[in-house]
Amino acid sequence: MSENKKGILLAGLAYTIWGVLPLYWNLVDEIGPFEILAHRVLWSVVFMLILLTVTRQLNMFKNATTKLFKNKKMLIAIIAAGYIITLNWGTFIWAVNNHHVLQASLGYYINPLVSILFAFIFLGERFSIAQWIAIILAFIGVLFMTFQVGEFPTVSILLAVSFALYGLIKKVVDIDAFSSITIECIVTLPAALIYIYYLSETNNITFGMNTSSAWLLLAGVVTATPLVLFSAGARKIPLSLTGFLQYIAPTIMFFLGIFLLNEHFDINQFITFIFIWISIIIYSYSKYMEMKKNRRKLIKNK
Repeated sequence: MSENKKGILLAGLAYTIWGVLPLYWNLVDEIGPFEILAHRVLWSVVFMLILLTVTRQLNMFKNATTKLFKNKKMLIAIIAAGYIITLNWGTFIWAVNNHHVLQASLGYYINPLVSILFAFIFLGERFSIAQWIAIILAFIGVLFMTFQVGEFPTVSILLAVSFALYGLIKKVVDIDAFSSITIECIVTLPAALIYIYYLSETNNITFGMNTSSAWLLLAGVVTATPLVLFSAGARKIPLSLTGFLQYIAPTIMFFLGIFLLNEHFDINQFITFIFIWISIIIYSYSKYMEMKKNRRKLIKNK
C-alpha cells in the first residue's frame, strides 16, 4: 500500500471515529455532561502519558515542555488552546446528551468556512470570489435557521468557532502533535480535578458503581485514538485532501441524528443544511481548482 493510500486510510478512520462519537457519549448519559468533560480531561492525561511512555516519546515531550517555558507567548497560546478545545469538547458532549446531534453536525460543516474567515481576519489571507460566495451562503443558512426555525444555532456556532480558534492557535505553536495534545490536557487538568472535588463535596457526583462510569474510563482512549490516527495520516497526504476528508465526521453525525437517534428534522432545518451543503460544494470545488492550478504551475516550472 502506498503512503498516500495509508494516509487516506488513517485520516479517514480518524474522521469516522469522530463521526460515531455521539454513540459513545450516549453510553455515559447517566452522568452529567460537565462531569463527563472533567473525566475526559483526566483520563486523556493518563492515556497520553502511557502512550508517550510506550512509544518512547517522553524525551520529546520533555523537550517540548522546556521549549514552551522558554517562550511565554507559546506557553500562553498552548494554555489557551487547551481551554478552547475543552470548551469544544464540553459543547459537543452537552449537545449529544441533550439531543442536538444535528446542530453538532451543522457546526462541523460550518467549521472550515469559519477557519478561512479567521485566516482572512488574523492572517491576512485573501479569498477567491467562490470562497466568498461559500461564506455568504453559510451565513444565509444560519440566518434562515435563526428566523425561520426560531432557534439560533448556538451549539453549531460554538463548535465551529472554538475549533477554528483552536486551529488558528495551533498554527503558532511549533511543537509535535503528541506533546501538544498531552500539554493541552495537563493545563486543563486542575480545573477538571477541582470540579470533580466540588461534585464530591456537594454529594452531586454520579461517577461510581454504574455502567456509564465503566464506559467513561475509556474516555482517554476515545479522545486520543482519532487524534493519533489523524496525526499519522495527515503527514502522508496533502492538506487539501485532508480538507475534503473532514466532511466524513459531520455527515456520519447527520445520519446518526436522523436515523438512529431520532432527532426532529423538518423542512426548515433541511433548507438550512441545503445552504450549508451548497456552500461546502462551492468551497471544495474552488480549493480543488486552486490545487489543480498550483500543480500545473509546479509542472511548468520544472
